[in-house]
Amino acid sequence: MFRACLTTLTVLISASIAHTQTGPWNLDELQKPPQVEWLDKDGKLRRLMYESEPYQGKPTRVFAYYAEPEKIDGKLPAMVLVHGGGGTAFAEWAQLWAKRGYVALAMDLAGHGEGRKRLADGGPNQDDPSRFKKQPLKEAWSYHAVAAVIRGHSLLRSLPSVDADRIGLTGISWGGYLTSIVAGVDERFRVAIPVYGCGFIHENSVWNNTFAKMESDWRKTWAANFDPSAYLAKAKMPMLFVNGTNDFAYPLDSYQKSYRLVKNRNLCVTVNMPHGHQQGWAPKEIGLFTDQHLRKGKPLFRFDDASVRTERNGGDIKLAIFQTHDIEKIAVHWTTDTKGPWQKRKWETRPAKRMVGNATDFYSVSLPQVRPVIYFATATDARGATISTEHAELGK
Repeated sequence: MFRACLTTLTVLISASIAHTQTGPWNLDELQKPPQVEWLDKDGKLRRLMYESEPYQGKPTRVFAYYAEPEKIDGKLPAMVLVHGGGGTAFAEWAQLWAKRGYVALAMDLAGHGEGRKRLADGGPNQDDPSRFKKQPLKEAWSYHAVAAVIRGHSLLRSLPSVDADRIGLTGISWGGYLTSIVAGVDERFRVAIPVYGCGFIHENSVWNNTFAKMESDWRKTWAANFDPSAYLAKAKMPMLFVNGTNDFAYPLDSYQKSYRLVKNRNLCVTVNMPHGHQQGWAPKEIGLFTDQHLRKGKPLFRFDDASVRTERNGGDIKLAIFQTHDIEKIAVHWTTDTKGPWQKRKWETRPAKRMVGNATDFYSVSLPQVRPVIYFATATDARGATISTEHAELGK
């Protein structure tokens, strides 16, 4: 019990520190437009190189794809796209956002250029030694990757076709991890969507063995500077957290501690969501959430005190939904596997029964009588967009 209380206290202290922490980055420099070389002089999809942070005493540059819509009428909203492990600058991803009406920038964060060829002036590689080994902070991959994302944002803001007040950020896996840091560091972003990636990875993640082998002082230094838990509490923009129940890298316990640091948040947790770049940029909720905040689009449903009342009676869960025109179905998902790795837990799903009231729709579902049971609910609107609650545990 004492150890559990001490862990809770540590988390609370970390969150408090996060409010004043800016980390190792010089924001005054990173928020200036970087020098850029356009490899393509025109076109709707263009290649470019922009300056980044020195690495091992030498200047570096970042390769990126820039994409824009077929028609440009006035200043447009824009997106910064951050790939994950094994990824690169994805032209396809940038073009996807251009088709949605956005200017988009997708950069490479592994020191590579087009076709994943190593750049002579590239930054650190994106591998575990570059991320985790003991080294000067400004030599670490996380330092360079965050800097490159912020410089990419500064570049977009300087373009005549971009509305600097309507730029968002999304990243996948390690890109979601970076998005979670940048959201708390670069307050100029207006919306952020981390997919899979989160904070508290030094406490529980697929890298448990890596952190266990670290020297204690370096582990603390790494977490204080490069874990998103040190920055998420500073994020002021709306954030949508997208993940799967059984993600191999970022488990739901670390995920929940991460999103709870952000006040203006929404959740999209899916049972057994596959992990990958294409799977990570596919969810329609990402585009709809971005439209909501950058283009005054129709809002996504949100489980909060203003829209939902939850009643629990033994094994029965009843949800009262106050936005009846948005919701077409409610489902509840649960697992009775409450021990062991989150990645191996088996989830079951049951649709809730709808009972129409005068001003409110009621949805009711019965959970198994087995205790403890962990559960969460999802709501799906007419567009097929699904939003979830936090997971919670019912004890004996």
